[in-house]
Amino acid sequence: MVNIIKGNIFTTTCQTIVNTINFVRIIDTDIAYEYHLRYPEMFNKYVTLCKEKKIDIGILWLYKSEQKWILNFPTKYDWKYDSKIVYLEKGLQKFVETYREKNITSIAFPLLGASKGNIPENISLDIMRRYLDNLDIYVEIYYFDPSAEDDIFLKFKKIWFTHSDEVLSRESGIRIDFVRKVKEALQIDRIKSMSSLLSIKGIGDKTLEKAFKFANSFDINSNPTLFG
Repeated sequence: MVNIIKGNIFTTTCQTIVNTINFVRIIDTDIAYEYHLRYPEMFNKYVTLCKEKKIDIGILWLYKSEQKWILNFPTKYDWKYDSKIVYLEKGLQKFVETYREKNITSIAFPLLGASKGNIPENISLDIMRRYLDNLDIYVEIYYFDPSAEDDIFLKFKKIWFTHSDEVLSRESGIRIDFVRKVKEALQIDRIKSMSSLLSIKGIGDKTLEKAFKFANSFDINSNPTLFG
């Protein structure tokens, strides 16, 4: 029931996707930034839970949006520190014990504790499969592929290239020099996601969030001539 995939976890058709978190409200990975953009209400709630000290190892927080359910999974205390195998095991054991009562029917995981957590990918995968292989639901485990595009990024890119700099600046309230900077960045082959735009000098997270919110606020198919 476990499928290993190299790609973009946001393209999954699973009911639930897993977001790894720490206790200090810092977005420390590309995937975490993508969650922040897509689910800002969840991020605000996460900040509150951290302040109230309600986030802990082995405590899983399920957030239900209209599109997906997101299972927030703590893998470290502080973004500056490494993850530990025992942290993964406690969270996975909790998941095994509770997924039925939470009505989770399919789920997509990233490699827990890998990347900025510094647990080797093969060790993370072995631990995860020990807990997930025998479950009676469909499970995906993703090796993150930074070159894999996703539909939200493609929509953003289409909007940015469909309209003039002047129209984009006027309708979004974003300075025209930033509009042009993003257009230039979108022409770079290695830019395949919203988070990868942050690697471009002059593109900051706050303005990028504003641009994303603007681009995501309408249906491009229902409003093909929204701008004049």
